[in-house]
Amino acid sequence: MQNSPSPAQQRNDDDEIDLGRLFGLLIDHKWLIAGITGFFVILGGAYAFMSIPVYQVDALIQVEKKSAGMPALGEMAEMFATESEAATEIEILKSRMVVGTVVDQLDLTIVKEPAYFPIWGRFYARLKEYQDEVSIVDLRVPENELGEKLTIEFEGNLFRLFDSKGSKVLSGVIGTPAEKLDWFVHISDAHFSGTNTFELIKHTRLEAITNWQDILNVSERGRQTGILSASIQHVDAKHAEKVLDAIANEYMLQNIRRNAAEAENSLEFLQRQIPTIKENLNDAEEKLNLYRLQSQSVDLTLETEALLEQLVSIEKQINELSLKEAELSRLYTKQHPSYQALIEQKLKLNGDRQRLSDQIQNLPETQQQVLRYMRDVEVNQEIYLQLLNRMQELNVLKAGTVGNVRILDNAAIKPEPVAPKKSLILVLATIIGLMTSVGYVFVRAMFNRGVETSEQLEYEGINVYASVPKSDTQESMNEKLVKLAKRKQKDSVRAPLLAKEDPTDLAIESLRGLRTSLHFAMLEAQNNIIMISGPSPGVGKSFVTANLAAVLAQGGARVLLIDGDIRRGYLHNMMNANNERGLADFLVAGHSTKESDLVCSENITEFDYAPYVQAGYIENLDFIPRGTSAPNPAELMMHERMKLLMENTSRDYDYVLIDTPPILAVTDAAIVGRYAGTTLLVARYGITPPKELVHTVKRFEQNGVEVKGAILNSIERKASSYYGYGYNYHYGYSYKNTEQ
Repeated sequence: MQNSPSPAQQRNDDDEIDLGRLFGLLIDHKWLIAGITGFFVILGGAYAFMSIPVYQVDALIQVEKKSAGMPALGEMAEMFATESEAATEIEILKSRMVVGTVVDQLDLTIVKEPAYFPIWGRFYARLKEYQDEVSIVDLRVPENELGEKLTIEFEGNLFRLFDSKGSKVLSGVIGTPAEKLDWFVHISDAHFSGTNTFELIKHTRLEAITNWQDILNVSERGRQTGILSASIQHVDAKHAEKVLDAIANEYMLQNIRRNAAEAENSLEFLQRQIPTIKENLNDAEEKLNLYRLQSQSVDLTLETEALLEQLVSIEKQINELSLKEAELSRLYTKQHPSYQALIEQKLKLNGDRQRLSDQIQNLPETQQQVLRYMRDVEVNQEIYLQLLNRMQELNVLKAGTVGNVRILDNAAIKPEPVAPKKSLILVLATIIGLMTSVGYVFVRAMFNRGVETSEQLEYEGINVYASVPKSDTQESMNEKLVKLAKRKQKDSVRAPLLAKEDPTDLAIESLRGLRTSLHFAMLEAQNNIIMISGPSPGVGKSFVTANLAAVLAQGGARVLLIDGDIRRGYLHNMMNANNERGLADFLVAGHSTKESDLVCSENITEFDYAPYVQAGYIENLDFIPRGTSAPNPAELMMHERMKLLMENTSRDYDYVLIDTPPILAVTDAAIVGRYAGTTLLVARYGITPPKELVHTVKRFEQNGVEVKGAILNSIERKASSYYGYGYNYHYGYSYKNTEQ
């Protein structure tokens, strides 16, 4: 005999993942996996085919580097030139300033759609190409109804408006405004062919802006190209095209307004400065003329004229820097590098002006005074001319402002919908179906701890006397039996006995091998009575008992088969016998009509069980059915007549086989087991857990019954067993038995 592995080794084996067995499980359940996967594929295909298509509308916008528009403006161009970053322009394009203006222009706070039947209704409407549309000029609702779903129904030119709770709040005529309390609606037109009901939602302005910002996607093509791609995905492609066009145009217009505003601000500043400069020029000229008349001064010397020219030039430059400083102060702080460079230039020019002033102090008084007056005149005149020139330049700049944004491609609808992606949905549905089906198979296998090999029972110390394969013949017989049972009365349907119907079946061959094993197993038994039981219903013990009895009888031995399941036994159907008298009737014969009154012991020993025995279906095989159902089978089994029956039948027959109810359900088997010399258990392949069989053996041992071993019934050839346990069964066919 082989040594059983230690508990630690068993635990290690349980903890290991048997990849071969998992692969085998997939092969065994390939049709289940294919069915579940196909179901998911059908669902995915239906969803992809019936879902509302989503279309994409896109536009292309170019953002150029800012310029003054006329190269001849020189330094003015430098003052207005700035480099625009794509990230900044993207945020501007998606800002509430731009999108909000479009929401106001197109009144996007109102959302309306036909009220079709969910999923199927929309799909049918697309197939029929219904054109259901309502044009709403204005809609005002109470604050508590903002964002809520409203309903409007049409009957000809009349309409009724219902609030979110389904209450009628307003009615009116198409083309005429209708108002009641806080409700106001003006419908200009309506077309309906598939439905006369529409759903409306009145959003707040901020909600509408946010909704369109969420579906507006803007990105830069490439790196630092200045080309922005804007797109919107929406079920209403025409509406989305109109909105995206409006957003692109508004973005371009605000850019133009922004550039024109810079020139406008500079122009306003110059217009405020010119009157002051003009007044200063007039004052300087008057003072110069007055001084010449009073002092009768002559013209300046060459040296003084040179100083005057230098001084006027410096004053001119300082004034230009002052103008630039006024412009820069609106754009930057004093810490900006451009501002700091301008301050440094002014400090240098002020130093030069101070140096010239020191030189002027060395001139005669008359020359100094004339020079000062002439300097004031010429400086103010230069400033005045300079401002006039700047004003002309800014006027030209303002008139020629075109902005640094242009629309390359207007909004256009892509011909094919971008969603749902049918191929992707089918792939995902297939993957989900595979994962679900494989997961189901693995989970079911994990929770199904049924015995699959004889080694699993031997690990638990239970000898396996035979492995009975599942029979295709018995499977087809059972299917016919089920069909007949639906048409006829239950008692008129005969269950097949495989040993008689198909004696060459592999299941019967395995029972013949069990017959040989029993011969040696019963050498040390106290008698020739064999009890066959099981842990629970449905394991096939009645099938094994009846066919084993037939195999023993076919081998030439005199065999008695007793249906010990007084409660639900059905061996009489398999043995083609009647159930009018049987074991229960024989045992009841030892009782009076009252359960407390027993027949005298001297009468118990003198009885004949022959009237309860039926023969003829199989040669050498006699049969005692269960008989009339009794309310107290356990008490009957404990009666002295049961013991005497076992003793007499053991003497009269070579083998006595008793089929009993499952031990874990009732105690009948434990009582019968005391009379039997050999007790065998039946375990169902893939259904009976090894621990359950161990518990069954312990239950028998607690009642003083020794279990010789077990019979593994209804073995199937599965890939999970082949790959998982590394060996193949000797049987290529299988048997499926239905316990009634």
